[in-house]
Amino acid sequence: MKAAFLKKLNSELEIDDIEEPEPGDDEVVIEQRYTGICYRDILTMQGFQPRVNIPVIPGHEISGRIIKKGKNVESFNINERVSSLIYIPCGKCEFCLSGNENLCVNKRIFGESVNGAYRKYINVNMNSLVHVPDNVPEESSVIAACVTGMIIHALRLGNISEKKTVLITGAGGGVGMHAIEIAKTYGATVIAETTSEWKKKAIYEAGADYVVSGSYSKDVKNYGGADIVLEIVGKDTFNESLRSLKTGGSLVLIGNVRPASAEMPIGLIIMKGNRIIGSLSSTRKDVSEALQLSSEKRISPRIFDKVSLNDVNRAFDDMINKRNNGRILIDLNK
Repeated sequence: MKAAFLKKLNSELEIDDIEEPEPGDDEVVIEQRYTGICYRDILTMQGFQPRVNIPVIPGHEISGRIIKKGKNVESFNINERVSSLIYIPCGKCEFCLSGNENLCVNKRIFGESVNGAYRKYINVNMNSLVHVPDNVPEESSVIAACVTGMIIHALRLGNISEKKTVLITGAGGGVGMHAIEIAKTYGATVIAETTSEWKKKAIYEAGADYVVSGSYSKDVKNYGGADIVLEIVGKDTFNESLRSLKTGGSLVLIGNVRPASAEMPIGLIIMKGNRIIGSLSSTRKDVSEALQLSSEKRISPRIFDKVSLNDVNRAFDDMINKRNNGRILIDLNK
């Protein structure tokens, strides 16, 4: 089978032929139709992930049908549909045992410390697997861990509830578009931030109540302020987002793991009783909830493009230059 490899930092991926994997005792082999492209994959290519083992097959958005399984796998069956976490939890540390496996101190991350998803067949440890309802589209199951499940996790940390106002930065991208739709399922008012004028129509169609740009904190305050900010962009919007918060509101950092620094108005944070929270990935519970929302047709995949494995470098370029207003998938049947 063909697989895309990162063989050198800051270089294009290369396509090689490799053998199809066999499962270990605690693993299954999944046949994938799609895998997703995440901006984290680009940061890995650019050298911002210290744990990456070069050469490596990138990608951590995994779903498909089980075609083989190891002798210790009892909870999952051949031909069953599954999604995977973006990492392999150890299952033994305090975080794994408390249902917070996203914080596992021993986890191995697909596409960084172990080979990832840019290939049709992938072996996955059973500790990473989540059952997929039959009526969930493959385009939804493949983004259930890194996109929709990750958003659910972040909104939970921000104490999402009905009638709260959520500000989403970078709302026109692959994470932001899904965040709008998921926040609306909780009954929230959504304010979406974007710097791309051409994305505004799609943002409103996704369910945003208001769209802001530029120095947007004044506009957000005019709309009543934000109870929760999903800060997807990072450094460039951080201070405007802080100033957009209501008293007692929470800023949840999500998605962008670039090691950038930002100045903080510490006195303002204290006087307003605001919280700044880092939200890391998703748990099996989050992924299951995302898949259930998809099964109930309360959320839908926001897909910008489907490319072949041979076109993965072009897709990276589209994301780097902000030409996408939804997720880009690799179609592994092309």
